[in-house]
Amino acid sequence: MEPILKAKNLVKRYGRVVALDRCDFDLMPGEILAVIGDNGAGKSTLIKAISGAVVPDAGDVWLDGRKVSFHSPLEARGAGIETVYQTLAMSPALSIADNMFMGRELRKPGIMGSLFRQLDRPAMEKFARDKLTELGLMTIQNINQAVETLSGGQRQGVAVARAAAFGSKVVILDEPTAALGVKESRRVLDLIRDVRARGIPIILISHNMPHVFEVADRIHIHRLGRRLCVIRPQDYTMSDAVAFMTGAKEAPEMAPEMSEPAV
Repeated sequence: MEPILKAKNLVKRYGRVVALDRCDFDLMPGEILAVIGDNGAGKSTLIKAISGAVVPDAGDVWLDGRKVSFHSPLEARGAGIETVYQTLAMSPALSIADNMFMGRELRKPGIMGSLFRQLDRPAMEKFARDKLTELGLMTIQNINQAVETLSGGQRQGVAVARAAAFGSKVVILDEPTAALGVKESRRVLDLIRDVRARGIPIILISHNMPHVFEVADRIHIHRLGRRLCVIRPQDYTMSDAVAFMTGAKEAPEMAPEMSEPAV
């Protein structure tokens, strides 16, 4: 099986600091791949290089077998890679529907949309409601309520639903449960599984080992700017993963079969 998203020998320097040091990466179709690493290991730079937020100094990225070169997150979004950052990048005062369509609003058909630039609010509201319902998020009563009135878990749900709605190839989630309580974290983990069940592969960046070991098919361990190894959660303990990540324990060799998730 070929990776849906692959990177080889990515390099990114900030002056004398090497954030990515000939880094490799692969994401298989339909899997949840967790990316873990100590602070400063370079995992955020890796994700930014894949999602167009930074341009690597060297190396190549392939999406669906085709070499790509993104110079902005908009280009990556256009190719089907959606990222939900830890900050969620939402406008609290705007409605759920407005946030779902931020930057890609629908115009009314005909002259009212093309000339007078009027928004097609009924179409946007229906689409937003349908997507939230698909992912079991219609505990939210009113699609027009402001995002600032939602709980942390509901906001995260809207951000993930937005990514799933428009991310046709890959969804990247950056610390999706970091600021949530136990119950809301559980809902987001269920949501991650729901998105994967729809056939969309997910890259999950997280420091929460129990969550990583619960939902991930494979775990990419990042250390000193490169991929140290990829493990399967059923083969190792959380303590093993932390030991590999910090250098307290020697990492396993990258076996060829590790490039494919368990079926």
